[in-house]
Amino acid sequence: MTTIRLASGSSMPLIGFGLWKVPKTCCADVVYNAIKVGYRLFDGASDYGNEVEAGQGVARAINDGIVKREELFIVSKLWNTFHEGRHVEQIARQQLADWNLEYFDLYHIHFPIALKYVSPEERYPPGWFFDGDGEVRVGTASIQETWQAMESLVDRGIVKEIGVCNFSVPLIMDLLCYARIRPAVLQIEHHPYLVQTQLVRFAQAENIVVTGFSSFGSQSYLQLGNSNAERVPSLLSHPAILTIAESNSRTPSQVLLRWATQRNIAVIPKSTNTERMLLNLHSNDFDLAEDEIQSISALNMGLRFNDPIDFLGMFPIYA
Repeated sequence: MTTIRLASGSSMPLIGFGLWKVPKTCCADVVYNAIKVGYRLFDGASDYGNEVEAGQGVARAINDGIVKREELFIVSKLWNTFHEGRHVEQIARQQLADWNLEYFDLYHIHFPIALKYVSPEERYPPGWFFDGDGEVRVGTASIQETWQAMESLVDRGIVKEIGVCNFSVPLIMDLLCYARIRPAVLQIEHHPYLVQTQLVRFAQAENIVVTGFSSFGSQSYLQLGNSNAERVPSLLSHPAILTIAESNSRTPSQVLLRWATQRNIAVIPKSTNTERMLLNLHSNDFDLAEDEIQSISALNMGLRFNDPIDFLGMFPIYA
């Protein structure tokens, strides 16, 4: 299986390419090369600050005849400062212009956190701080207001599917009470140190596809000085993962990705190295034994690397 079926009947690639922390200086080339080796889903966000460059890579691949637009699945996200209904379409259209696209295949609410509006003309991407330097101002938009504006993007044809990131079960339950268009995808932090079994089970029972980010655990957070990342061994060198990788003649990264995809969880790894891109993309052509899946899941510590409480001192989204 290389794709996963959404509730609408559309298909989404099971393995995509994440654009978080891909430097602007090389992003266009990275996206172009990823398309050349076979990636069709690209997961971006305004907060990543590289959507223009990602779009340049896509345009080059299309112009070179490597891929057609309809063969790609482009994902982006609504940032926290644009949650007021009157700002949602404005920023979505700006992001589409950055990508040089007419529509997004999937558009998420990035966090269930509304912040005070910051004009794109003043600072873009705006980040977490109202003044750009440390002051956080909470917004007043409800999730219902934001979601209804997201639904209007589907009505206008500039977004095909809408979803949510970093939502808990109670927030999804609340959203489902008023959603005219149900969320197609839930994107969450997901790795063997943070299995989130109940959240995954709930979403899948509601026919919401789960996408896991940070599949390799602490790897992307070490250079950010994340204290949780610094106190655990890398999953890529964990003895349990190494043993399973050796027994399957695979790399640790392939084992970690297959642990997710074999349970119908989509993944969005990234690499700027073409060889590793290929290894990640072809991590779906073998099966782990059930006892191997269970032994990987047993590494669960409930350890989260991406929670605003850790880098802002507020908004513990899973408290």
